[in-house]
Amino acid sequence: MVVRTPLTVITGPLGSGKTTLLRHILNTFPKKIAILMNEFGEIAIDTKIIQGKNVQMADLGGGCVCCSLLGEFEAAVNEIINNVDPDYIVVETTGVAEPDALVFDIQESLQRVRLDGVITVIDADAMIKYPSVGHTIRIQIEAADIILLNKIDLVSASELQAIEKKLNSINETASIVHTVRGLVAPDLLFGISRERVQAPPHHVHQIEFESFIYRSSAIFNRQVFEEFADNLATEVYRAKGFIRFDDGIYLFNFVAGRWELELFTQEATELVFIGKKTSLKKSEIVNKLKFCEI
Repeated sequence: MVVRTPLTVITGPLGSGKTTLLRHILNTFPKKIAILMNEFGEIAIDTKIIQGKNVQMADLGGGCVCCSLLGEFEAAVNEIINNVDPDYIVVETTGVAEPDALVFDIQESLQRVRLDGVITVIDADAMIKYPSVGHTIRIQIEAADIILLNKIDLVSASELQAIEKKLNSINETASIVHTVRGLVAPDLLFGISRERVQAPPHHVHQIEFESFIYRSSAIFNRQVFEEFADNLATEVYRAKGFIRFDDGIYLFNFVAGRWELELFTQEATELVFIGKKTSLKKSEIVNKLKFCEI
């Protein structure tokens, strides 16, 4: 009997806290994990990247690797199993991904893994600020075995109750776990092994967001940049990346009007801005960023 590697899908809207959750899992879960991501995003990878045919992998220490998909999904997963032989594979989708198609593909095409569960991370504060649940977010909630209701410290008890009611109306079977900054016992997320039959998706993926990247070798004035962040165009829902000030490089995280800076190890400024119709605001945002440069 062939032992299949358990695979967990982590999905959720832009900025909900998926990568923060992954960092927590890597720090606390004593298993060899391969993380397959659409983008490396917010995890610092300072070690040599192992270039493969279908996937590139970087050693994260402790037997864990981070992988970025280059070729087809099945070939990349097989390459990870052959090269790393992990105890678990975790797939983090982008915030605009609809996981039903991925789940169907895993069950129909991947012979060496078994779907262990789908974890959907939801930003409680964003659910209050943007109460209308769009097409993609609805599918992410519907697919969940466990919903991690994150950032609950940013909402009131009555708001939290209203959010849970809305989530239950979309998915009445998923367990809802409250978290702050993705701090949850990893044992809750693995070993779900829920049997499911995923029908092939018939809908067309509706792309709701645009993005652009800004890179610079300059040093930024922190006070001016913080003013820029406070007044970022409302069309920008999500921004993230690295920014260089005179005292070092910082990880910049912006979600739905909230932002924070965290001292980080990186080489240069690289920021991505994501939102609806951001192309119309790109030149304005870039000009304001250039004004922040020293």
